[in-house]
Amino acid sequence: MNNENSDASDSTWRAVVIRNRGHNRIAVEFEKTELLVRRFKKLKDAKWSDELGVWHLPDTQENRTRFKVETDKDKLQGKREHIDSFLLWLRSRRYAESTINTYINALKTFLTFYHNKTIGEITNNDVILFNNNFLLKNELSSSYQNQVVNAIKLFFNTQSDVRINVNLIHRPKKEKLLPNVLSKDEIKAILNAPRNIKHKAMLCLIYSCGLRRSELLNLKPQHIDSKRKLVLVKQSKGKKDRIVPLSEKIIIQLQQYYRLYRPRVWLFEGQNAGDQYSEKSLSSVLNQAVLKVKIQKPVTLHWLRHSYATHLLESGTDLRYIQEILGHSSSKTTEIYTHVSTKSIQNIKSPFDDLDI
Repeated sequence: MNNENSDASDSTWRAVVIRNRGHNRIAVEFEKTELLVRRFKKLKDAKWSDELGVWHLPDTQENRTRFKVETDKDKLQGKREHIDSFLLWLRSRRYAESTINTYINALKTFLTFYHNKTIGEITNNDVILFNNNFLLKNELSSSYQNQVVNAIKLFFNTQSDVRINVNLIHRPKKEKLLPNVLSKDEIKAILNAPRNIKHKAMLCLIYSCGLRRSELLNLKPQHIDSKRKLVLVKQSKGKKDRIVPLSEKIIIQLQQYYRLYRPRVWLFEGQNAGDQYSEKSLSSVLNQAVLKVKIQKPVTLHWLRHSYATHLLESGTDLRYIQEILGHSSSKTTEIYTHVSTKSIQNIKSPFDDLDI
């Protein structure tokens, strides 16, 4: 950038795509000399952002080429073969597709952050810097950080000639969050809200059996054993089968639903026969029910499962049976419901009651 007629891109700069007022823009960082700023301002639709402290331009292919903007795809050049190999490794180990997508996306985020390093140059200290300069800086959750750690550990275990020691990668301290639980009155209101028999049957089955969303959607008519009053949950989390007891009331409801809809493949199908009901549509069914009964809580489908487990515990069901019904591998996972059960807590008398106030 030695004369005023030179292109602004002749200088040393750093260009990235940003989001500004709802639009993609190319932010260009360069030495803010009077000459360079004057020349940059001559570029079409060049603007200054006080909030971001950068000059930026429209996100066009011309500007991307002019300033050699690197996309995430560009930054992963040279690493694609490693990522593809890792993908095949995960599939060969029969990881669920949802888990594979989570790990691959988390790994891409990490490797994009270190796009200027080869895989063999990445060290344990880089993981620590990534945690601080990307995850914590962007206020991402500890659960997401844990996903990244899982992806990094598995990925580098499959690579040769690397400097990183996966055994030294630490996980974030686990958050001790209590499950969200609804009262029986709130559950009753939600389950009674849908007028559509299919919608009502889906919500009732989730609560009455403590099912996960995916477990409900993957049910087939043959998985319902009305004579033995059981539902067979096939290949759920951890690729495990389990049986769950069915109540008399839900059996009657399912029989009414089946006579009306006659599902072909899945127990609950979409608008087209044989198509699986979608997760998005199921969530919408719950949201509409919650809105209808005016419950001011961010209720999700998993709240129904949490509520089922807690209500079982409060009614005196042994924790070991609850663990088996829910499909938990560890009893510690099930024990979390003891912290939200109100059965014993409500019987505790506060010393405040003894004060003459």
